Amino acid sequence: MPPELDIIWRNIDYLLWGRLAQGELGGLLLSVVIALASGVLALCVGIALAILAWFSTGPVRRVLFLWADLIRGIPLIFVIFWVYFLVPALFGGNIPGTVSVILALAWFTSAAVMYSTLSGLQALSGGQREAALSTGLSEIQTLVWVLLPQALINLVPSYVSLFASLIKDTSLAFIVNVPELTMVASQVNNRTQLYPTTIFLFTAAMYFVLCGGLSLLVRRLMRRPVTASWD
Repeated sequence: MPPELDIIWRNIDYLLWGRLAQGELGGLLLSVVIALASGVLALCVGIALAILAWFSTGPVRRVLFLWADLIRGIPLIFVIFWVYFLVPALFGGNIPGTVSVILALAWFTSAAVMYSTLSGLQALSGGQREAALSTGLSEIQTLVWVLLPQALINLVPSYVSLFASLIKDTSLAFIVNVPELTMVASQVNNRTQLYPTTIFLFTAAMYFVLCGGLSLLVRRLMRRPVTASWD
């Protein structure tokens, strides 16, 4: 085996899941766990905020959009620093690095989820809302049972794109010493001091496989016809 590939092979376990045998999750597996946890939180918070914005007018709606614009206009690395350093300073105690990164990514991404969900709702035909209201459904029932399900289906590609971005954004966790994929790749490189190009090309390839696989999956899903029946 060429020495460049031997470096990867001898460290493959560490790159994929860190020191899992010692109870310390890391590597690619930790990156996926962070992305999944923050993605679920961002989706729940973002959809909830979109619903609130849908029903709100005046100051409440303006505050929601101001909050979303503020978060989207700040570099993600600052948000991670804020959660990791400021939250413990304000409320006391310590937040584990992995938890702080999950919260920061969820907070940062929830603004994009809110905007995407609102856009999906506004793209639906206004006649559907009027027809649902004419059957006796309330505004919230119309949103929950008629409009939101259609918008969420249409927004699957957008949500998957956001999740792919989350996977790549987990690489910023190294700034608070979270042993995700980029961090462990740097540790392998520092330990061996050999073939850094091979190590980081392999790391980039793992990110590419994950994100490319997600894109392929959503394309296959969107080719399937979606049918709905109303009684």
